[in-house]
Amino acid sequence: MSLAAAIAARDAEALPGRRDEDWRWTDIRGLIRVVPEPSAAVAADVLGEGPFAGLAARTLAVANGRGDQGIAIAADQVVALDVISQGDGAHAASVRIEVAAGVSATLLESYRGEGGYLADTALSIVLGEGARLERIILADDDAEGVAVSQAVVELAPRADLAQTTLTSGARRQRLETRVAHPGGHARLRLDGVYLLAGKRHADLTTGVTHQGLDGVTDQLTKGVVRDQARGVFQGRIVVAEGADKTEAKMGHHALILSDKAEVDAKPELEIYADDVACAHGNTVGALDEEALFYIRQRGVPEAEARAMLTTAFVGEVIDRIVHEGAREIARAWAAERLKD
Repeated sequence: MSLAAAIAARDAEALPGRRDEDWRWTDIRGLIRVVPEPSAAVAADVLGEGPFAGLAARTLAVANGRGDQGIAIAADQVVALDVISQGDGAHAASVRIEVAAGVSATLLESYRGEGGYLADTALSIVLGEGARLERIILADDDAEGVAVSQAVVELAPRADLAQTTLTSGARRQRLETRVAHPGGHARLRLDGVYLLAGKRHADLTTGVTHQGLDGVTDQLTKGVVRDQARGVFQGRIVVAEGADKTEAKMGHHALILSDKAEVDAKPELEIYADDVACAHGNTVGALDEEALFYIRQRGVPEAEARAMLTTAFVGEVIDRIVHEGAREIARAWAAERLKD
């Protein structure tokens, strides 16, 4: 049973949890004993303007599971998707994004919330041959919310998807992307940043299956956790038999800034083809004390020095965002969360 079906049936036993291997670090079933009543209808502007206001030619709004359910992008443009959760109910939404062959588009996707809601958003994203899409996701859920976003992506030959996920977590939060990679000189970039404090939890899970010759995947995720927060990274790249000349690399790096914070990471490569160039790396540790000492010797207060190092650490990912307006918003978002 899907999460949306569990919400519709109000069946808490059908929620994903630690008995499901892929969800063992993001246990929703153990957290929610009774599925809440369905969320009430709310206006799309109940939480005011979204973080990407003014940057898009068109905005799709989904509020408590209701609203626009998709768009076909047939010309070069910037589109915003604003997913809003408000109240203490449960809701699910399904959204389909199609980018026509040869079109270059930007998707500015935001998740905002207020309350102790249970929310599920299922996305289907299809890129035609030679299509280009930059997808920037900014998730600012409520500290009491439980939110899951699951995207299934289909790439055509010579398509190009560049994705950056930015999140501050929630009571439980999972942002998942599954990509069917056809090879055929299609290119995929999957990046992520999680900045977690308090008792927030964020799970960035990705799965990429290379199915044909000459495909490229480049993945970089960085996280900073403090207080009692928990970050989860699960990345799997599968190179199927016959998907020769695949180039795939994955990197996950995290900083833990307090004794009670936690990071769980599971990077995986499964290779069933010859003549490939694949690698992955994973590091979890504390700030570089030598670098911190050097900066403080220049008269910089300790708190400011720590903020400088953490900002530079995640800045490597943010700097890869192509859309200038979204990149500046991402920088401001990160600076706000790293200033303390």
